[in-house]
Amino acid sequence: MTLGSNLKFAQPAEWQRHSACWLAFPAAREEWFEHLAAAQAEFVALAKVIARSEKLEILVRDPEIAAIASQALGNLPVRFHLIPYGDIWLRDTAPIFVISEQGQMAAQVFNWNGWGNKYLMPGDRGVSRAIAKFLNLPTQAFPLILEGGAVEVDGEGTCLTTKQCLSDRNPDLNEAQISQIICQAYGLKKVLWLDQGLRNDHTDGHIDTIARFVAPTKVMYMTASGSNDPNAKVLGEIAAQLANLQDAQGRDLNLIPIPSPGLVLDQQGEIMPASYLNFYIANDHLIVPTYGTDYDQAALEAIAPHFPTRNTIGLAAKSILIGGGAFHCITQQQPFL
Repeated sequence: MTLGSNLKFAQPAEWQRHSACWLAFPAAREEWFEHLAAAQAEFVALAKVIARSEKLEILVRDPEIAAIASQALGNLPVRFHLIPYGDIWLRDTAPIFVISEQGQMAAQVFNWNGWGNKYLMPGDRGVSRAIAKFLNLPTQAFPLILEGGAVEVDGEGTCLTTKQCLSDRNPDLNEAQISQIICQAYGLKKVLWLDQGLRNDHTDGHIDTIARFVAPTKVMYMTASGSNDPNAKVLGEIAAQLANLQDAQGRDLNLIPIPSPGLVLDQQGEIMPASYLNFYIANDHLIVPTYGTDYDQAALEAIAPHFPTRNTIGLAAKSILIGGGAFHCITQQQPFL
């Protein structure tokens, strides 16, 4: 079922109420190796918090994984879906849920190339359409290579994104052309462009690790922590770029600094793209990934006042990050109608 051209749709801001959260259970041993069990434990801890206020819709790629997930999640209110997938990053592979002015929900889908042809795993290309089909949602396909983590909306017609990601994904399109497609798909009036993201970010600069709207005009960003912060230069550049931007209504952005996690290394000594901004805004909770650094508590204390109607909670996410992302990357909210 496809969308009628006479309807205008928009993606609600993430802080607006959700009816459900879509996730996929970590299953790829070739992605987490000996850390798979730890990643699954972090996934379960996240799911338990989300389940306090949202339905859980969880993909399991085969009956064996379904049994493991069912046992791990216990008596949580979960609906499992046998849908093929490779990676668990449903922020990128699930559809973008949008709502029309008349109150109809639809699913927007984009072209897929495995994060710049780096991680092409069986099943990922079909996830968005499979979810839309299950929900019996009309869909609209757009001629753009785009992952959901690349676009951050304010609910009032403005979004943030990065040139590093979307321009590199779509070399045959210029910024104006990309902006036009994004505005049509997300129901926007203006696209704000930042240059690049964190070091070793598998996604090539997804916005949900470097700048997040927490309310209209309010953008949270990170400042360098410690003298050895590997992202000190780029974080300074991001702050300077944000200071010169205005939203679709011509308003200056109200910038909210929080500390970065600083230097976070994996077991091989490689820099990890750790970010406190990869949080998930659930109906009743703000769930922040933590990494066992000296800055975890300071970040939580800096973030919490900006979500006064939610309980801000930090949960360990370093094992999930080994696979390439954190909490925002593995979730996709379904808006409430």
